[in-house]
Order: sequence, then C-alpha cells, then structure tokens
Amino acid sequence: MLDCSASMRHDGQLARAKGQLLALMQEAYQRRDHVALLCFAGDVVELRLPPRRASAWNDDWVAPIAAGGGTPLALGVQRAQQLLAKHETRQRWLWLLTDGRSNESPARPAAADVACVMDFERARTPLHRARQLAAQWDARYLSA
Repeated sequence: MLDCSASMRHDGQLARAKGQLLALMQEAYQRRDHVALLCFAGDVVELRLPPRRASAWNDDWVAPIAAGGGTPLALGVQRAQQLLAKHETRQRWLWLLTDGRSNESPARPAAADVACVMDFERARTPLHRARQLAAQWDARYLSA
C-alpha cells in the first residue's frame, strides 16, 4: 500500500517511498513472489498493480504515480483486506508505505500474516502516527 496523499509530496517523501517500493518489488521478483499495489489518496483507493507474479521493475513504472488529496487510510486498509483474503494459500505480507499523516487508525487486516509499516514522516514536529499504527497492528516498524 502506497500513501499518495498531499502530505507525501513534502520533502521528497513520495520519491523516497517510490524508491523503496522499487526495492521491495525487486526483492519480490528475485524470490518469485506474487505482488499487488494499492495507491490511496483523496477519497480513492486505486489498484495500480493487480495481484500477479512479480516481474522486473524500473523507474518508468513508478514515475506516473502522483500525490494529492487526503489520506483515506481506512479505505485503503479495507481494500487490502479484500485482496489479501483472496489468497489464503500463500503467506500474505502487507507493506504500508506512509508518512502517517492521517487521523484514522484502522484495525490491522486480519488476512495479513505479516504487516510492515515503513514511515516516511519528515515533519519538524513529528506526530509518530505510523509508529503508533505499527504498534497497534503488532507490525514491523521501519523508519525510512
């Protein structure tokens, strides 16, 4: 899940998140994993990459992903739950790349076997919401 809200435009946060996304996709490709990508912003959750076997990735693939609008985190998590629930035969990982700038605090998707929250917050006064969400979800927390 990639947070594409307006707050991710600041200080190159979305660019850094795209770089991390490419690294995660490259690892998935090397392991022959299956992947999907949900981007969420405004009041929309977009399935940018439907579930499929990972393939080779490059910058051209992520360049068109833009940021703007609010952070519909709960809606994104709900959509992730739906996708993950369809693939019970595999170990299901959920990666959330976000700056945590949302007032929503949805429950961890029950279908996620493993959850990881990668925090891109770079505010002068950090809110630490991504860290709090990771703790609430009993998820791995990584600071980008």
